[in-house]
Amino acid sequence: MNRKHHLRAAAAVAALAIVMTGCSTKGDTSDGSADSSGIKTGPGITKSTIKVGVLTDISGPAAPLGKSALQAEQLHLKQVNEAGGVCGRTIELTVRDHGLDVQKAVSAYAEIEPQIAALGQISGSAQTAALLDSIEKDKLQSIQIGASGTVLGKPHIRLIASTYDIDMVNGVAFLAKAAKLKKGDKVGHVYIEGEYGGNAAEGAEFAAEKAGLQLVPQTVKSTDKDLTAQVTALRAAKVKAIVFSGVPAQTASLVGVAAATGLKVPVLASAPAYVPQLLATPAKPALEKMLYIASPWPALSVDDPSVKKLVADYTSAYPKDPVNQAAQAGNGAASLLVGTLKAACAAKDLSREGISSALRSLTAFSEGFHEPQDFSDPAKASSTKTYIAQPAAGVPGGLKQVHGGTEDPAVAEYLAASGG
Repeated sequence: MNRKHHLRAAAAVAALAIVMTGCSTKGDTSDGSADSSGIKTGPGITKSTIKVGVLTDISGPAAPLGKSALQAEQLHLKQVNEAGGVCGRTIELTVRDHGLDVQKAVSAYAEIEPQIAALGQISGSAQTAALLDSIEKDKLQSIQIGASGTVLGKPHIRLIASTYDIDMVNGVAFLAKAAKLKKGDKVGHVYIEGEYGGNAAEGAEFAAEKAGLQLVPQTVKSTDKDLTAQVTALRAAKVKAIVFSGVPAQTASLVGVAAATGLKVPVLASAPAYVPQLLATPAKPALEKMLYIASPWPALSVDDPSVKKLVADYTSAYPKDPVNQAAQAGNGAASLLVGTLKAACAAKDLSREGISSALRSLTAFSEGFHEPQDFSDPAKASSTKTYIAQPAAGVPGGLKQVHGGTEDPAVAEYLAASGG
């Protein structure tokens, strides 16, 4: 199935709910005329502020990730504002918690949309999918935390770094070598139903077929916490490895139960499946031995000046909260937002159309990222490289890098076949 059109029926239902929600009264916004300095303005722009929205999960299944991404973005924007802001204005965030609930995301969007110039962060693949039509209608440039390739091709949605399916194509190629898998070997395939898991599954299925591996699928819901049944089925199938796209609580169950029942095989997981807090659970020994993480971001323990600065700044600002890879995504989103607004200011156009055009002008943007990103084409991921890491106690982010950012040759073939 074409990765750009892999949208679920639930998203369509939620999109209908947006229409039924009705229109809100516009807040303190401009009518699109130019200000005294000749800069065209629009919703969310005042003489002193640029108001930006955030829709994320800080109370639901992905809260450990959502909180870190939000705090990293808040920290970066605080630093930017203290240095003078952008275009003579302070950037203000309007934050709403959707708890990984589609309808809550729909309602929150309807509430804040009239008041903001852009969405500086939106998390949750299903939540984003439900809002696609409204975002495009409103021409509201939105930066998605998370990486479901299903939203590619929409002019006003921008993913950062590689996508879940690309990470799985790269990751399965790594796993096949690391686990010395042979053609015909069975590999467990556990993933959350919906946009996130479905998009990751597309990449995993392509890579498995390419390698001659036989996938044994097991689906879960984001609210499932006990994966004993799935592990039991995979053990009976005698799988030689497992690929997994879920949330952190499920990772501890999957790996812990597998190890306890004798299924001690390598597990490759998508980035949202891991937070360092898992190393405080009884599953810690199994996680350190069995788990690999396929991520768009390098491990926070790498010897890189920009990564070290992020870790130091985040740890100083939030000493009680362990830093994780979601903080890299939040920092990247904030950096992209600031870079976009600076480009829009230089073009003297802070209208919604001007902001979207400014983002697409960034063809080699590197601030806040591990390598230059090309944001010119909404139909393409800004990067196709994936990093592989393993859990490790006592290091920033709880991960040690075992394989640098690389693109397997199969990625180009996958993108050509899937229309990506």
